Amino acid sequence: MSNQEQGLSGLQAEHPTEGYQYVLRLFITGASFNSVRAIENLKHICETYIKGKYSLEIIDVYQQKALAETEQIIALPLLIKTLPLPERRLIGDMSDAKRVLRGLGLTL
Repeated sequence: MSNQEQGLSGLQAEHPTEGYQYVLRLFITGASFNSVRAIENLKHICETYIKGKYSLEIIDVYQQKALAETEQIIALPLLIKTLPLPERRLIGDMSDAKRVLRGLGLTL
């Protein structure tokens, strides 16, 4: 594996991570237990594995109903990774770090 293919923090990326910006949107329901947990878990994962290479928008569906309808949200909390492609969606409190990393295109 070349240095360019080596992922962050010992992770191997599906695509080289150099130059990529991870664009993430986390849809939540107010300050519910699962919403707070999803935010904390996701921030921890991002700061540990893709620090400085991501943007995270947290969207409360109670406050932005139209956006939730546009994105066709079916379950919450929901993480949508729009970049790098392909777009991926993950449902849950983001407590399974391996699953979240796979959803971001990274593997341990």
